[in-house]
Parts: sequence; structure tokens; C-alpha cells
Amino acid sequence: MATLTASQLPTCTNTKTKYELRFFGKAQIVACPRLRLSISFKSLQVRSCAANPALNNSKQGASNENFENIDMHQPMKIVFVSADISLWSKTRVLGNVLDGLPPAMAANGHKVMVVTPLYGHYSDAWDTGFWAEIDAGEKYETVRYFHRHESGVNRVFIDNPMFLQKVWGMEGGKIYDSDTSTDNHDTQMCFSLLCLAALEAPRILKFHNQQFSGPYGEDVVFVCNDWHTALLPCYLKSLYQPHGIYANAKVAFSIHNITSQGRFAIDNFALLNLPDSFKPSFEFTDGHEKLVKGKKINWMKAGIRECDLLLTVSPYHATELHSVVECGVQLGKFITSKQPAIKGIVNGIDVKKWTPVVDRFIFSNYDATAANEAKPLNKEALQAVMELPVDRNIPLIAFIGCLEEQKGSDILAASIPQLMEANVQVIILAIGKKKIELKFEALEAKYPEKVRILTSFTDRWLHRVIAGADFLIVPSRFEPGGFIQLLGMRYGTLPVVSCTGGLVDTVIDGETGFYISRFSIKYEEIDPSDVLRVVTTLKRVIKVVGTALHKEMIWNCMSQDLSWKGPAKEWERALLSLGVKGSDAGMEKEMVPLAKENEAENE
Repeated sequence: MATLTASQLPTCTNTKTKYELRFFGKAQIVACPRLRLSISFKSLQVRSCAANPALNNSKQGASNENFENIDMHQPMKIVFVSADISLWSKTRVLGNVLDGLPPAMAANGHKVMVVTPLYGHYSDAWDTGFWAEIDAGEKYETVRYFHRHESGVNRVFIDNPMFLQKVWGMEGGKIYDSDTSTDNHDTQMCFSLLCLAALEAPRILKFHNQQFSGPYGEDVVFVCNDWHTALLPCYLKSLYQPHGIYANAKVAFSIHNITSQGRFAIDNFALLNLPDSFKPSFEFTDGHEKLVKGKKINWMKAGIRECDLLLTVSPYHATELHSVVECGVQLGKFITSKQPAIKGIVNGIDVKKWTPVVDRFIFSNYDATAANEAKPLNKEALQAVMELPVDRNIPLIAFIGCLEEQKGSDILAASIPQLMEANVQVIILAIGKKKIELKFEALEAKYPEKVRILTSFTDRWLHRVIAGADFLIVPSRFEPGGFIQLLGMRYGTLPVVSCTGGLVDTVIDGETGFYISRFSIKYEEIDPSDVLRVVTTLKRVIKVVGTALHKEMIWNCMSQDLSWKGPAKEWERALLSLGVKGSDAGMEKEMVPLAKENEAENE
């Protein structure tokens, strides 16, 4: 089936579809599949949505046929909205969350949709035939909806040239960031468009698969993630609910990375097409001249103030955000004043993808009962391929992550020289800032028998290093949730972590890993006491290798349930507290790997 991108769309005409067009002041709404939406309308009404026979194709993930709703016990209708999602555009931990949490919620019996931009051509996403024209302030922007049904989740991709031109997706390695970019006008237009398109998706998209048929409707819970989606509750309250649309809908706002907040010049508020009554929710003064001097608008602040429920990715980090000034990054007072109080829920991991029992990338497969025999084999294989001395008795420490100050990679680089007097090996698998990379390269040159840095961040190397190392050091200055420590424990590689955020919530000192202590959050310089803490802890930790305690801790790590099952139940309880009409606790069921229509695509 041929697919079109938004830039290739024809003129908005459709002689085969009957629809009503109603005018309300400057606004006009056309019934789907040719929807024209103005974000300055005074009222809104769509009376009919007829089928277009030309779009009746079995390979489409969503169809505009009129199906009778056959919903089978879907207690909540949940719409996750994110600028980032694993497999398609993952650039941060957020991508992993949006990959794993929605299927776990679907497995609990909920109807789940994820809405995210289409950053490029995705061969596994199918054109639904639905598209909308949205008044983005200066002109109408056309968006088209693409779809993929996977593991019980409707993955919806918003296609518009702005995402292709102004947002770096998977290929670019990062999501467009307001706090480091100078192209602020287009950045705001990109993500306001995402929020508006996401608000229309539950109303106009009709899905047909094994679980249900028809649109999600208006009694939904929107889950917005980080600053890119913070406008959604504002548009919901200003454009829809005053006219009785989405009257029962609620918005949960989840903070994954509070350091990136969506800060723009105060004059840019006019671009958002919001009533002046929302301006106090955006106004922000940080005392910095970065991007713009003086008063600014702050999207994340607005998301915090306007949402119905505020969440983050671990209970300890929730406490940090309002009790530790540096962790709140100048938003702490708004988080503290939020009622109900912010709630933290730890992350899980995909235990089917991350399992040493069947991992095709590692040298020797194992489970918890065979780890003590298999892990030394994986260590020797890793040492050999990295051209380090092959000796299973040499403790092997790995750092996996980003070369940036938040992750404490600069602290680790400063610590390694003092560690080299011990019989130890260190492997760095990371990408990031060149200046930190050069420090590790200098260490590798100085200690060729003990240090290796690898910047080829592929799945093969990631799995090999996790399985082959004895310890995984996570020296983050702050870490909201974290995934890498969970992967380490899954493979019996003991995490050595700083005392912050989700690291505290997921690692137990002396049982499933080791604590280093808490670090200074100042990025400008490395605190010598932090270096001493790392060196002292690692010298103590490497003495554990091969002991009975080491074996016991490996067992403790690998016998845990690190899946999304537990976190998903916590998310369910949190979202149920919003009291959206028709929301009840789910009924656990087996996750469906692929929907029927997607299985047909692959035949």
C-alpha cells in the first residue's frame, strides 16, 4: 500500500464523503475524515462522519468505516502524548517509558493510545486516511494520522512537515530542545501542533482490531510527558471544555527531565493562541540570560499548574523535586503547591527483550541459577574482544550512558587514575560531549591494560557489556528514574549508584547493589570529595568479586520482578484517582504481540 506524507497531500476536497460544515464566528469544523479545526473558535460541533469507501483497506491500522462499538471491558481510555518513543524516535529514557508502560497498561485491560510525531518514514506505520487542518496561529497546518497496533496499543503518529524539518528524530539523536535552541518560533509551533492533533485523535480516529472497534470518545485520561506536551491541558480547558467537549476528561502530567522546561521569550505567549487568563501559568523569571534575558514563558510550569495530576518517575525523585532546591530547577515551589501532591512511580523494563536466558548478543546464556558459572565466561569473552587481559578474577567495572555532567561521567573520569593502583578493569560504553570523551581516551592511552572506551552504542555492545561486567557504575549527580541500573540487575551485574532519585528506589545497598553517597549538583566544577567517594566505594566493591556475598547479591538481583507489571498497577491506581467517567480497575489479560491487521501486513 502506498503511503503519503503530509507534504504530499492533495487539496482538501472529497466528493465521495458527505459532511456538514458549520461556522461559528471565525471558526469552522468539517466532519472527519476532512477535519478543519481553528484553535480560536467560539464553539464547536461535528454532527456526522461518513465512511469513505476508498479508504477501506485491511492493512490500515485505523479505518474510517462505521463500526459498532464492541468494547470488551476497557475500564480506562488512556492517551499518552510524547515527543519521544522507543523504537521510532527514542533519544532519552522517556522513549523507553513510552515503549514499555502503555503495553503494560493494555495488559491490565485498558484501552491505550500513544500519540507522537512522525519524524521520518516508518515502514511499520500505516496511513489511516484521516487528516486534519489545524489553525496554528499564522496559517493552517495539515496533519495526517498514521497508525500501528502493537502489543495491545494503538501507536498514532502525527505527520506534518514541521516535524521533519525542525525536529531531530532517531537519526539526529535528540529531540528538539527549547532550552538550547535559537529557533524558538518553529519549536513552539511544532509542539503546539502535536498537542492539538493529540486532542483530536480520540474523537476522530476509528480503530478496528481484536479488542474493540470505533473511536475512543471523550471520557479519556490524557497522560502528557515533559514540556513538549504541556500545552495540552491548556487547550483542553480553553478550547474544548467550555463548550461541553471532553467534559469528563482529565490530564496527568509526568515529569521525566525537569532540566529541559520549554523556556521562551515572554512575547511568544501570543503564538500559543491561548486566553490571557492562562498567562500567569506561563510567566517565569529565572535570572539567566540564556536564550532571552528577563521574564520568559515556561511550558513545563504551565503543565504543572494546569494538569489534574502531577507525576514523576520515582518516589524519591518526587521528594527531591520540592525539597532539594537544585533538583527542582526553579520549579520546586510550583510543585510543592500542587494539590494533590506530586506522586512518583518507578520505571520497569521490557523483561522479554532484556533476558540473559535467550539473549542472542551474549557469549553464554544464563538464568539466576547458572549466573555464577556463565557470567565469568561472558566476562572473558568481553575482555578478549576489547583486547584487555583475559582473566575472570580481575574485577570489571562498566559505565554505560551519556558523557555529560548530569550522569557524573566527568566525576568518573577524574576518579579512574586513583583507582588504577588496584587490579581492576574499566570499560566505558558511552556517547556525548566531546570534551569528556577526550578525557576517557587519554585514560585509555595512559592505562592500555586497564581502560577501554567504546563510542559505538549498538545493541550488540550494550548487551555484551552488561552481561560481561561485574559492576555497573551509575554516578549521576541526579537521576529521576533511570533504566541502566535495572538492566544491570536483570543480568546479575551489580549496580554501584549515587544516592539520588530512582537509583535509591530501585537499588538496596548491600543486597542488590552499592551506594556511593550523594554528589554535588554543581556542574561548573568537580567536587574533590565526590571523586574520593567514588574511589573509596569502588575499592571496597571490587573486593566482593568471587565471594559468597557476591553470589548472593547476584541471586537477589536476578530473582526480582523488574517488569512493568508492578509500576503499571501503580499507574492504574494514580489515574483512577482522577475519577473519569467509566474508569474502573482493569482485568489483567495476556498481551497480544501483534494485532491481526499487522500480522497480515507481514505475510
